[in-house]
Amino acid sequence: MIKYKAFIATSLDGFIARTDGSIDWLTSKEYTIENNDFGYSSFMENIDCIIMGRTTFETVLTFETYPFESIPVFVLTRNKNYKYDSHFPIKIFHGTLNDLNSTLEEKQIKSAYVDGGLVIQSFIDKSMLNEITITQVPILLGSGLPLFTNCKQEIKLKHIRTMPFPNGFVQSTYHIS
Repeated sequence: MIKYKAFIATSLDGFIARTDGSIDWLTSKEYTIENNDFGYSSFMENIDCIIMGRTTFETVLTFETYPFESIPVFVLTRNKNYKYDSHFPIKIFHGTLNDLNSTLEEKQIKSAYVDGGLVIQSFIDKSMLNEITITQVPILLGSGLPLFTNCKQEIKLKHIRTMPFPNGFVQSTYHIS
């Protein structure tokens, strides 16, 4: 059975990006702590692949360097014409989450990192997300792209841990029932 885990940051008012998709507020130098990646490297040590939506993938492509050179990335999109050629292990996937799960099981994936607001929400709606780590950044954006929108049902979470950081970040991890 594959463990699906999310690791994401939000503003204090629950947004993962500005309305235009910008995450400039998240990469601000005032929030940097030298030699501290807020647990991301530790999280990634047990991840076999990454699953993200097309919009998140296109945001990642704007980074100075592509961060997932050696780990398979499955890009989910409904656009059947969307293609991306790369020497990195990137697979454009057009099927359902159940189809994806079957594909990952065939590849003997044990743990997958689910990234992007709509993709995380889709996994939650299908009761497939097992764990979520949310790092709250001490900023109020006022508007933007929310992490959670219109959950189809009430979702119970079991608190695993919370860790504050000197820059004001507060990171909480939950198991999803």
